[in-house]
Amino acid sequence: MKNLNSLLFFLMVLFAFSSCKKDKIDITYERYTADDFAVLSQTLNIENDLKDYTFVFPQYYQSRSISFDSDLATLGRVMFYDKNLSDDRTISCASCHKQELAFADDLAFSEGVSNRITSRNSLALGSVFNFAEYYGDISQGRIPFFWDNRAASVQEQSRQTFANEDEMNMPMHKVMERVEEADYYEILFKETFGDSKVTEDRILDAVSEFVNSMSSYRSKYDEELDKHYVNTYNVTNIEGVDFTGFTTAENLGKDLYVSKCGNCHGRINGFPAEVQANNGLQMDYDDEGIGEISGSSQNGVFKVPTLRNIALTGPFMHDGRFATLEEVVDHYSNGVQNHPNLSPQLKQGGQAKAFNFTQTEKDALIAFLNTFTDEVMLADVKYSDPFK
Repeated sequence: MKNLNSLLFFLMVLFAFSSCKKDKIDITYERYTADDFAVLSQTLNIENDLKDYTFVFPQYYQSRSISFDSDLATLGRVMFYDKNLSDDRTISCASCHKQELAFADDLAFSEGVSNRITSRNSLALGSVFNFAEYYGDISQGRIPFFWDNRAASVQEQSRQTFANEDEMNMPMHKVMERVEEADYYEILFKETFGDSKVTEDRILDAVSEFVNSMSSYRSKYDEELDKHYVNTYNVTNIEGVDFTGFTTAENLGKDLYVSKCGNCHGRINGFPAEVQANNGLQMDYDDEGIGEISGSSQNGVFKVPTLRNIALTGPFMHDGRFATLEEVVDHYSNGVQNHPNLSPQLKQGGQAKAFNFTQTEKDALIAFLNTFTDEVMLADVKYSDPFK
């Protein structure tokens, strides 16, 4: 009996200790004090726990993972959606980069402050496997920013976007003033940096952390490519390989994409094989793209965009001239113009190449491009609007 009582006492102590330990974990898991959370909750639908900004990629990407600072990314998320950070308090980064559209816009030219209009189509931030893996300094094998590839980091891209008079019209000293006037930023800065000091670098680093965390790798295409990799340990060439979860049209479209489009847009992972190109939209350009910076040898040359979630991100091209994917495919089928700077991949015998797709092939290409859509990313709470 004595041994039984001792055992019961031991189990009760162990249970009590476990309960206390659990309570302690729950308490430390909460990010904000009750008072701070009450202040934040007046303006923000923000959670009092840490959203996980760690991503484990599919096995075909060798199961590589990448992590981001959750506090810094959350601060960046609030800034990304904060209309107060624009001149007339009507526009945020998210105004032109909408989550449900893979962080693109559905207008050829987006609306900026004071009813102004942007000069180029808004690029889709959610068109990449992972933003930090793809975009950045070209010397490090990354893709530069903007249609003319003029920025080498998210920080520089954000600074220029804030200051652009047709977008947010806010030089960084004004952005800092708006951040300093909001009580929710004081709390978020303290949680992130340990103090509430507002600096230009801290603002830009926070926006960068949020944008760099954007990841799209859970599409139907990724699932099928991963199954193929698990079975073969090889994804170097997927042309002619039937993905079992694809329809006949999707498999045909995949093969057409690899052979006809992959030379520029990337054969496997959607990472462009070319950073910039002229794709023969016309013979004379009002907007000369990279040529406006570097000179006539690159007139009409623009960024080669990545294509994940492409079915959601129209209108297409730097000027949004094509409303649908059908129009895009028609262009490459028989509409490419023989511009002096036309990409070599679109030339044959000194002339513009015509792929002359049949209607079946056009439909198949579009069916395949639709497999790039990542529904998980489009609904992920950690990318959503935190404002009430």
